[in-house]
Amino acid sequence: MLKILVVDDESVVRRGIMLGVDWASMGCVVVGEASNGKEGLDAVERYNPNVIITDVRMPHMDGIEMMAELRRRGCRAHVIVLTAYSDFAYARSALKHGAVDYLLKPFQDQELVAAINSIREKEQEQTTLTPQDMLPLVKGDKSKYVLQALSYIAEHYGDYDISITPIARHLGVSESHLSHVFKKETSYTIISYLTQYRMHMAMKLLQDCRYKIYEVADKVGYRDVTYFGSAFKKVVGMSPSEYQDRCH
Repeated sequence: MLKILVVDDESVVRRGIMLGVDWASMGCVVVGEASNGKEGLDAVERYNPNVIITDVRMPHMDGIEMMAELRRRGCRAHVIVLTAYSDFAYARSALKHGAVDYLLKPFQDQELVAAINSIREKEQEQTTLTPQDMLPLVKGDKSKYVLQALSYIAEHYGDYDISITPIARHLGVSESHLSHVFKKETSYTIISYLTQYRMHMAMKLLQDCRYKIYEVADKVGYRDVTYFGSAFKKVVGMSPSEYQDRCH
């Protein structure tokens, strides 16, 4: 099911999108809304949508700035841009930032439906995500503490009790300092990076049909297989069983 986030400073537009389309019949659900780009960034973190429908001109942070920041953070969501005819050049800029489609205001519901259907087709044509796709990207020069933290996570991701506390203790640095430098240099929190890394390893294990899902959950540090399944689906976009089925 595609998760939709609507970002527009006009409440009537947001309401129209959320209520004007039979999302359920299309296999979609609107998970949230935001009135500007800054709220949109927070909503993406909270809801992890597959599709973002956004206006380009908004106060505080416009759609282009929001898209640029989302891509910097590694967000892979499909973006549909809404724009007035007079702002068409602005929409072209959005396309350069990875938008998959744009709609000129005022648009018809069927135009939005067509754009969503196009995204669904692209999703179906894409090959199954590989574990490497989910490996957090942390390029560039990193400080000693960050490199050591990354190494610790790679060695201990399967520990049930891994958290920033034992990592900081192992490195001989305060939790607050480690948290600050790690987020500054990688754009991830320790926990969000750990989750991404665990899902990366889980995907590799799930490609081996000899492993049961509960065994994979245990190997990547989850005692509760239900919680593991929920975390996996949030990150990967499908359940562990669905992913395993696609791999075989």
